[in-house]
Amino acid sequence: MTVKALVGFLKKAMLEVILLAICLILAWRAPNFFTPENLLNILRSVSMVGVIAFGMTMVIIMGEIDLSVGSATALAGCVLAWLTLRGAPIPVAVPVTLAVGCGIGALTGVMRVAFSVPSFITSLALYTGLRGLALMITKGFPITSFPQWFNFVGGGYVLGIPFPALVFLAVFVAVFFLMNYTTFGRTVYAVGGNAEAARLSGMRVGIVRITVFGVTGALAALSGIMLAARIMSGTPTVAQGWELDAIAAVIIGGTSFTGGVGTVWGKLIGVIFIGVIINGMTLLNVPIYTQHVMRGALILIAVLINRLQERRSG
Repeated sequence: MTVKALVGFLKKAMLEVILLAICLILAWRAPNFFTPENLLNILRSVSMVGVIAFGMTMVIIMGEIDLSVGSATALAGCVLAWLTLRGAPIPVAVPVTLAVGCGIGALTGVMRVAFSVPSFITSLALYTGLRGLALMITKGFPITSFPQWFNFVGGGYVLGIPFPALVFLAVFVAVFFLMNYTTFGRTVYAVGGNAEAARLSGMRVGIVRITVFGVTGALAALSGIMLAARIMSGTPTVAQGWELDAIAAVIIGGTSFTGGVGTVWGKLIGVIFIGVIINGMTLLNVPIYTQHVMRGALILIAVLINRLQERRSG
């Protein structure tokens, strides 16, 4: 490999190289970092936000935003608990909950397509409204109505691997295939790049927007189901700030807020990147308020790097 080729590879794999360097530093400074238990703990800790981040990836590539996913996650857990409390079996309550999440997401898409309401405005309204609805359903208290076996969905293991991590990886594979090997995925990129040009080319821009928001809502509900199973209750106050964590992973993974640019692989690395940073700071006993400062600085640095790369490529 020539020096020029090596430099080109390092530019494309900058995030992966930085992640590897951080892992090596943490392995040196925190002896427990590279243990199998800790690595699985990182994967489990990022799984639920990561599932949401893959949906957020499609939304941002499309040139939109969804601020309601954290509240939708909390509402999904509460809806599931409310249904089981009233006698609905889990195999019935789970699909209904996923459908509710899909409908919530699709509502943002419908408002965007039918009434030209910016997705930022609609999702901001849902950000508050869905949290309030979760509080109404539960009357402000957790609903504990799940059978004991349901805890496996959020806290169980398969061959030593946390079940939520397997779901996370399955969602990654599905979204990676969808965005890279299907007409729908290419259409999402086209809409994000230039929606009017996509429409003039015969693409069904409105249907694509509604579908992407609907899928994102369903993924938020899936995350909410796993979270409810892990804590064994429908709790209206969970998942606060998860929408920001999902957006941070998308930004760190290299997706442009202008739309049309980004990869699902980048989001996988972005999610793991955040998980490694949080885990490493915890192992090093970094105060929680310092962690927030460092995470904010990390997002800002990632945005600056992406902007510099866009200018060089432009």
